[in-house]
Amino acid sequence: MQEKLSNRINNLATSQTLAMAAKARELRAEGKDIIGLSLGEPDFNTPDFIKEAAIQAINDNYNSYSPVDGYVELKDAIITKFKRDNNLTYNHSQIVVSTGAKQSLANVAMVLLNEGDEVLLPCPYWVSYAEIVKLAEGVPIEIPTTVETDFKVTPEQLEKAITPKTKMIWYSSPCNPSGMVYSKEELRALADVLAKYPDIIVVSDEIYEHINYGDGYASMAEFEDMYERTVTVNGVAKAFAMTGWRIGYIGAPAWIARACNKLQGQVTSGANCIAQRAVITALEAPVSKISYMVDKFKSRRKLIIDLLNEIDGFVTTEPQGAFYVFPNISAFFGKTIKGHKIENATDFSMFLLEEALVATVTGDAFGNADCIRISYAASEEQIKEALKRIKAAVSEA
Repeated sequence: MQEKLSNRINNLATSQTLAMAAKARELRAEGKDIIGLSLGEPDFNTPDFIKEAAIQAINDNYNSYSPVDGYVELKDAIITKFKRDNNLTYNHSQIVVSTGAKQSLANVAMVLLNEGDEVLLPCPYWVSYAEIVKLAEGVPIEIPTTVETDFKVTPEQLEKAITPKTKMIWYSSPCNPSGMVYSKEELRALADVLAKYPDIIVVSDEIYEHINYGDGYASMAEFEDMYERTVTVNGVAKAFAMTGWRIGYIGAPAWIARACNKLQGQVTSGANCIAQRAVITALEAPVSKISYMVDKFKSRRKLIIDLLNEIDGFVTTEPQGAFYVFPNISAFFGKTIKGHKIENATDFSMFLLEEALVATVTGDAFGNADCIRISYAASEEQIKEALKRIKAAVSEA
């Protein structure tokens, strides 16, 4: 019956992070003790003050359709957040609230891309970028980076990748999967290249903004010459431990926001009304109210890097944000370990799942075939046990 499905869905890849999580669940169901370090999900509960706001919204009978682009009060909170945290000034017509940042990204792709338009993706990139672009009939163009360059694209690489068909560039900072964060100076250098090509739209995915271990944070839209051509994507899933609440949003030029509102009105309409009311409270709160989670991630980062550095064959940089490490494991390619022939990162990731009982994600899914992604959104005990198992599994290499 596969032939009866659309080419669109047949050509769409399955999310590798979700596929690995599903495989891990299957093995757990068989009674195996799997440690899951594959999903990008904080292991904290949503803070109580946010849950209380949701309960209040239920008691206040918020149960009707919400405006397609979000409650005015939530837009107010988003506008305040952008000004407070990013020095960005938006108005109501530039904000669209969606069912998660993933829908925000899909909206932008669908309203801007025509068949054959190219979207530049500095590698590594979040797994869904390329597939969302392809679903909108665009062409993802990968710009490779390496662990030696801290997984950051250079202005020279960016300029070389631009063609007459280039419509957009998408990137995340802090980056999923590498944890890399672009400094203001680095963004300015990229903006200087883009200034020569005024028709290219920038999509800046800032969902991990607050999980940042450096001294500051910069947004591309802060630059006056980039403001009118940058879509800033954010949400509450990661920093507020609200992955299942499904609220994301954009700040964008009004003409792009209007188009996203139009599209969303025909697809999902407004996001969940109770979740929206809770997010008002989340965004209005001082960032210090979630700092305990960031502090815990930072201590786990040190732990997992120290443990990875003890394993021969893993080459790791220190991530500056998010809660992932993205080690280069190409030293194992061409080897056979415990009967497993390792030819690529996918083989290695499956080897770790089957032999070490640790779930990770192949770097192939993120546009880098030499690495795997390991999430440290797990307890210190799980991290220690997982790295102990990994070290033992590769000891025969």
